[in-house]
Amino acid sequence: LQLVESGGGLVQPGGSLRLSCAASGSTLENYNIGWFRQAPGKAREGVSCISSSGSNTNYADSVKDRFTISRDSAKSTVYLQMNSLRPEDTAVYYCAAIYTTNQAMCIMTQLSPYWGQGTQVTVSS
Repeated sequence: LQLVESGGGLVQPGGSLRLSCAASGSTLENYNIGWFRQAPGKAREGVSCISSSGSNTNYADSVKDRFTISRDSAKSTVYLQMNSLRPEDTAVYYCAAIYTTNQAMCIMTQLSPYWGQGTQVTVSS
């Protein structure tokens, strides 16, 4: 399984971006997907997750009500819609996958074995 993120860029405060995490080499069926971010000088942190079934999602408090995670099984792609962006959202964003037979599992774990290369999001005026 390989993951490739896209959709990052420079956006003004209050703006929106949609990140994509596309899989190749395997479908994302039976994979819990998490989004993480790492700002300069800071530890990588969990942002959101979605269960393999898509029925369960979770968000870090800092992005709740602004970010929305979703998945398109047919395209083996997971999205992170980011609205009302703030300068403190500036970071490299990564998606990560962990195999599970629990279709309801939604966790943001740094122990995920599969990671993308990251996409830069910069929020600045």
